[in-house]
Amino acid sequence: MDKQIKLVKKAMRGNEKAFEKLVENESEKLYKTAFLYMRNQEDALDVLQETIYKAYISIEQIKQPEFFTTWLTKILIRISYDFLRKKKKVILEESFLSTQLTEQSYDIEGKLDLLHAISKLNNNHQTVIILFYYHDMPIRCIGETLNMPENTVKTNLRRAKIDLRRLLGGMEYEQTGHQ
Repeated sequence: MDKQIKLVKKAMRGNEKAFEKLVENESEKLYKTAFLYMRNQEDALDVLQETIYKAYISIEQIKQPEFFTTWLTKILIRISYDFLRKKKKVILEESFLSTQLTEQSYDIEGKLDLLHAISKLNNNHQTVIILFYYHDMPIRCIGETLNMPENTVKTNLRRAKIDLRRLLGGMEYEQTGHQ
């Protein structure tokens, strides 16, 4: 982490190579996140490109270099939502997904169902699920990223899991005790 902070500080002073290295280190995670929102390669790449551009032109605005990844993720989420709002309709391109997912021991159909179900969640639930499971972010970091109290993150995560179970037709969903 110390190395990343040094790179962030260099990038903040205008060092383009440092910025490139930072983006390179985060690019795979950012692309996967963009893809989860956009559901197709072309749009995910557009979101990623826009995220990198916005980060590049505003890198000097980072207040705490140790939160670079959080800052960059916030930009990506904001751009993804803006893009989805403009596009209105998200298309799940199963052909691309099936070529992207390795067929080792993965259940491709199950993954497609899960991705489709995640896309049906409301924005808060969708983002919390993506950050928690796909970014392995702890609750505290998700709260910081989304400017949300930890208890709200926990509530959104619990509700998102309930909604996913219902959408995927898993365990019988009972109305009693759950709202």
